[in-house]
Amino acid sequence: MPNTNKAANNKINAGRFFENFTLNEVIQHATPRTITAGDAALYIALTGARNPVHCSEPFAQSLGYATAPIDDLLAFHIAFGKTVPDISVNAVANLGYADVRFLQPVFVGDTLSTSSTVIGLKQNSSGKNGVVYVRSTSVNQHNQPVLSWVRWVMVHKKDLNATAPQTVIPELPAFVHAENLNIAQDFSARHFNAAATGGCYFWEDYQQGERIDHPAGMTINDSDHSLATRLYQNNARLHFDAHMMQSSSFGKRLVYGGIVISVCRTLSYEGLENALGILAINAGTHANPCFAGDTIYSYTEVLDRWELPNRHDAGALRLRMVGIKNATPDEVSAMKSQNSYHPNVVLDLDYTVLMPRKGNV
Repeated sequence: MPNTNKAANNKINAGRFFENFTLNEVIQHATPRTITAGDAALYIALTGARNPVHCSEPFAQSLGYATAPIDDLLAFHIAFGKTVPDISVNAVANLGYADVRFLQPVFVGDTLSTSSTVIGLKQNSSGKNGVVYVRSTSVNQHNQPVLSWVRWVMVHKKDLNATAPQTVIPELPAFVHAENLNIAQDFSARHFNAAATGGCYFWEDYQQGERIDHPAGMTINDSDHSLATRLYQNNARLHFDAHMMQSSSFGKRLVYGGIVISVCRTLSYEGLENALGILAINAGTHANPCFAGDTIYSYTEVLDRWELPNRHDAGALRLRMVGIKNATPDEVSAMKSQNSYHPNVVLDLDYTVLMPRKGNV
């Protein structure tokens, strides 16, 4: 009988390696995803997210929405998951985010499709891997953009003799300016009721430089992070393949960094109860790896407070959310030295939230 193994292997998509990326190429990602109420419920089960905008129809309607929108981070993780088979299935690690814009809310029944453009490439000095920069955009079923973001990821090389590409590192904004933040067209905080959130602090109550140590911690279980990553259809092997990861420098599977972001966002509810939604992620770093069994704590620093153009009902807070594993915020400062993070810091995220103002509530 003829040996068909070679033919069969030719049909397998093993994902892209660093040498397979070309500057300025556009990649249309497969598997459009229709968001369901089951997705929203499972996200709450996995993260404990408590923002009533995403789980209370009457509260969401009091803010002008026709129905409760999907949690911002759930929409982001699902849109992000579309990019993984083409961008980061062979990743060493996802390194960072910038210029993440939440352009309009996503609702149950919306279908998200995502494409990416390669905007930067840099081979590392080892010659074994390199960093790929992409700008991704997710659209709904009406071809309306709902999310856009830049991320950079370290990807293995398969052919170590492949010629290194010209180094191109894109210039990225330090943050998304207030005039470029998108507020849902029908949103209004004029009838905001703080009884639904349990929060008593508004936009005016937060001052630049103040720090909030959130009291609770959350342990990420093996089953939790496995199920969450599957929910997002993120098939990066370093999150799933324990056999493969035994021979890695970590010796075990890594928790997807987006799960750490969601956990920290949930933990930050105490002290930021009235942060109604995420408007942008300005920058983000997964400073150290996270593994099953790690317990996450978080603190928030207020970086800035902005008025929003032509709005008197709500303002924007630019925040720095720091995630820490296996230590409380008062035990760990974010930076160990000028150029490196404390080994217990797993996340450093600069993001902007929408918050009601006192005078118009």
